[in-house]
Formats: sequence, C-alpha cells, structure tokens
Amino acid sequence: MERIKVHFRDLGLIDYKEAWDYQENIFDEILGVKTKNMKQVVEEKHPPENHLLFCEHPHVFTMGKSGNQSNLLINEAVLKQKGASFHKINRGGDITYHGPGQIVGYPIFDLEQFDLGVKEYIFKLEESIILVLKEFDIEASRLQGATGVWLDADDARKARKICAIGVRASRYVTMHGFAFNVNTNLDYYQLINPCGFTDKGVTSMKKELNAIQRFAEVQEVLKNKLSRVFGFRIIEK
Repeated sequence: MERIKVHFRDLGLIDYKEAWDYQENIFDEILGVKTKNMKQVVEEKHPPENHLLFCEHPHVFTMGKSGNQSNLLINEAVLKQKGASFHKINRGGDITYHGPGQIVGYPIFDLEQFDLGVKEYIFKLEESIILVLKEFDIEASRLQGATGVWLDADDARKARKICAIGVRASRYVTMHGFAFNVNTNLDYYQLINPCGFTDKGVTSMKKELNAIQRFAEVQEVLKNKLSRVFGFRIIEK
C-alpha cells in the first residue's frame, strides 16, 4: 500500500499573519475538495493534498479561542517596544510565543486519510518531538492534563515545556500546529503566562544542551520523525 504523500515547504522567516493567510488558503482548498468529493461517485473522488509547513516568525504572541487576555502581562506600548505583535487566533489553547530560533510547524492534514481522530493526531505530534529530542540525548515526555512536550514532567518543581501545541480542526482537516524551541530567546516568555500556566517553566534545546543548535539539522530530523510516526512520504515543494 502506497504511503500518503505530504507536500513539504519551508517558508523561512515569515510574518505571522502572512503565514496564517497561507495556511487558511490551503485549509479552504482541502475543505473544498472534500465537499466536492461528497457529491461524486467513487471513481471520480480525488483525495485532497496534505501539506506540512515549517517556518520561523518574528517576535509574536498568539492567543487561542479559550485564552485569557490577562495571561499577556504587558500592554501595547511595551509590545511595540519589544518589537513584538499580538494576534487572537482560531486554534485551541491559551497564549504562546513565537520567535526566531523556534521551529513552527503547520501540518494541514486530512485526518480521514490517516484514519486519525484529533486526540490521536496531537499524540503523534508529541511523539514526533519526543523522538527528535531523544536523538539529541534530551529525555522528554507528556504532562498529564496538558498538551505539548515537557521535560521533568513528573516533578512539579522542575517541569518545563519545550514544545507547545495548538490545533484547529474542521471536518477532520487540521491547521496551526506546534512551536518547538530550538534556539529560542526565552526572555520573551517572561512577558506572558505561557499556555496559561503560572507555575511551569519553559526551555529550549539551546538551554538544555548549553550550546546553539544547528537549526537546519534539527528541522531535518523533525521532518523524518514526523514522516515515520505518521507514516507519510514527503514531497518537497
């Protein structure tokens, strides 16, 4: 059986809103194909394409639908002073930060092709990041009751997040995704309660390994782990 194809594109450093619009266009195209397929006989149905986008963003804070504005600890003037922007968006979760040195991944998948529900999909995203970190001798896991990937998750005093996950899904099509701290400037997390937590820390590969990481190498390992965990074949765009 042929593996599902996923079209990969690295958008590089890109404005958050520009990347969001780019995602939305692909998302709408996939929904359009699924709607058309509902009206077609089996022989005329065509599965929509799946996409995986990697990028970095300039300093930006994003807040999901269930987010609390009080978790942004600064006002607009300080935001401007810090060279950061702020967006309320249509994913799940609370507030998080994106910035240079962080791999932001946007899988736009038709989960029906993968035979996955949303919870299983998030589990596989987490598993992929955990396997990447293992390649760099960092032991990571999940935290009960919270999405994302954590270090020392079983120790309340030491628990710290290295990858945040926030997803939107409609008719089993996903968008938004994950933010994986590689060489991220962690000072920006002091301006928010990350993901709504006031008692948990945030970390990066750079901090844990006490060295700047080869960003392109980490991206390549991550692509391979995602491909293996989800069972897809990458088509470079």
